[in-house]
Amino acid sequence: MRRMLIIQCIILWIISYDTYSQTIPSVDKWMEYVEELAEETEDTERVEALYSDLSYLAEHPFDLNAITREELERLPFLSDRQIEGILSYRERYGKMMSVYELKNIKELDFRTITYLVPFVRVGDISVEKRPFTVKNLLKYGRNELQFRYDQCFQQKKGYRDYPDSVLQKYPNRKYLGEPFYNSLRYSYTFDDRLQMGFVAEKDAGEPFWNSRHKGYDFYSAHFFLRDMGWLKSLAIGDYKISFGQGLVISNDFSLGRTTLVTQGERRNNGFRRHFSTNEQDFFRGMASTLSFGNLDISMFYSYRKIDAGVEKLSFTSLKTDGLHRLERDWEKRRTIPMRTYGGNIRYATPRFHVGLTALAYSFGKYRMEPEPKPYNLFYFRGSDNVNMSVNYMLKNSYLKFYGEMALSKNGAIATLNALRLTPASYISFLALYRYYDRHYQALFGNAFSQGSSVQNERGVYMGMSLTPIAHWRCSFYMDLFRFPWLKYGVDAPSGGKEYMAQVDYTPGERYSAYLRYKFRQKEENVTREDENIVKIEPYKQHRIRFQQVYNISSFLFKTSLDGVLAERYGEKDSKGFMLSQSAGWKPGSIPFQADVYLSWFHTDDYDSRISSYEKNILYAFNMPSFYGHGVRFALTFRLDLWKRLSFSMKLAHTHYWDRDLIGTDTEEIEGSDKTDLYALLRWKF
Repeated sequence: MRRMLIIQCIILWIISYDTYSQTIPSVDKWMEYVEELAEETEDTERVEALYSDLSYLAEHPFDLNAITREELERLPFLSDRQIEGILSYRERYGKMMSVYELKNIKELDFRTITYLVPFVRVGDISVEKRPFTVKNLLKYGRNELQFRYDQCFQQKKGYRDYPDSVLQKYPNRKYLGEPFYNSLRYSYTFDDRLQMGFVAEKDAGEPFWNSRHKGYDFYSAHFFLRDMGWLKSLAIGDYKISFGQGLVISNDFSLGRTTLVTQGERRNNGFRRHFSTNEQDFFRGMASTLSFGNLDISMFYSYRKIDAGVEKLSFTSLKTDGLHRLERDWEKRRTIPMRTYGGNIRYATPRFHVGLTALAYSFGKYRMEPEPKPYNLFYFRGSDNVNMSVNYMLKNSYLKFYGEMALSKNGAIATLNALRLTPASYISFLALYRYYDRHYQALFGNAFSQGSSVQNERGVYMGMSLTPIAHWRCSFYMDLFRFPWLKYGVDAPSGGKEYMAQVDYTPGERYSAYLRYKFRQKEENVTREDENIVKIEPYKQHRIRFQQVYNISSFLFKTSLDGVLAERYGEKDSKGFMLSQSAGWKPGSIPFQADVYLSWFHTDDYDSRISSYEKNILYAFNMPSFYGHGVRFALTFRLDLWKRLSFSMKLAHTHYWDRDLIGTDTEEIEGSDKTDLYALLRWKF
């Protein structure tokens, strides 16, 4: 009798939840877009930040009848033409009655619509903003609290017990803290005009509650206002900045060379809240933008302590990984004061804008002094620097010309200029030229490039996207580049090239597939056996990928096949293969969804490593790389315990057939298996 009562309660709970569950999008296709971005970059922290931002927007979709141009520009997969199409349709036909009206906008293809749907909704007929009153703030404000916990089940070398005598001699053999990751995040929002919250985080290995440290390792808080008449934005606490094309400053992920081959422009402009666990890529202080018609005036000030190893008031480089697990990490923790201030003046209309950016930063009494090496001859040295730039954009219905020219304190320049041509909705072309002087120095620069900084590079990029017939799309790009001065590991001026071709087939909402080939060539140091000298030789890499996605009722299946061939001078070619299959179940009648991922990989070595995206818990991005011979299994599920309370968990396991040790140094695991747990509890109130 008791068992029957429990079963009846469960059935009633599921039935009562049915209406709410219908609002959940069936497929999060936009995640495939982020997956493609992650495959083309090593800037994993910014990819994770972008994923977190998009995850938040998907959880808090825009109202199609109130969405603005700036809000649409926050979605990087939308082109200018598509944004214009959405706004023009609404202006011509009035308020939309359903998101399915997006199919009537000729500028939107089916793939873009599947990306867009999770980020938009159709709300009430009235779209007027509610006034700021205490009653409205309490009644209509949205609160969200997240608690996340991750842990690896196997013991890593950094957590082993060592005698005190060994630790006194080798203090960096053992982590200072506990073997789990934990974060706590809270946010309050009032119709996107008011955002405030805080983040607290500790990485695995960092001390949380022991004799060394009490509490989290990283804390962040923000208060953000926007669209308050002439006060366009106000940030207090932690925030992000982006101006121009990133030659001076940008905290955004650089789109660069992706399968959206004609989307190379930075469109974010101004300030945004910092609500991620990234411990480096943000500013702390105050920032504001005042708007007077078409003129925006932005100002900001930031002061915070950053990580670096200091000796006699100088440091060789900044520590940017945010990890404080070892004694040497703790010694570098928040040692350098960094003061940053500047502003931007921007005049903008829908078809034209021009902006002037100025920024200065200093390290107080400390100086950055990299150890003199031939390759870092032109790196920044000193205690302060200044950057200035002018950015512009001019466009009409078919043509867009944009770019930026920047100057650093030493007189060196960097410039990026691009021309985008869209003669029809089924074809677009982009040509981009960049020149970053070897002397140019911009600590916060983050622009279109092949290198890791905006320095010592020149190149030409050309991309074309074509839809020759219905359901088919072809994408191509070519990037030719050169590094006029030495680079780390390359003892002479060098160059390279990169090509990509992809064909997409999307016959309908039930099936899609693509085939992609990518070739990259760069140069590196090689020591010949018969000669006692170092020469520069090309390193080539070929990558090919086939992927198909198909829906059957409430199930989503994705099959991927990856191949890699790496060629180095005088060495045997390195080959790698991976076959992966995932299946997702997201029914509309019960508050539960699950994803299963299984892959087999076989690569010769690290050069032929392969990355593969797998579903993770909410707001967390995961795209691990594998090399060697093994299998990977992951199970992810989300259970909505009630309308406002949800629990997500992921269990991931990797087994290797070719090794008895996994990882290196303090991350080393004895054995051939590695198992990780990720869990997230979210409460919306």
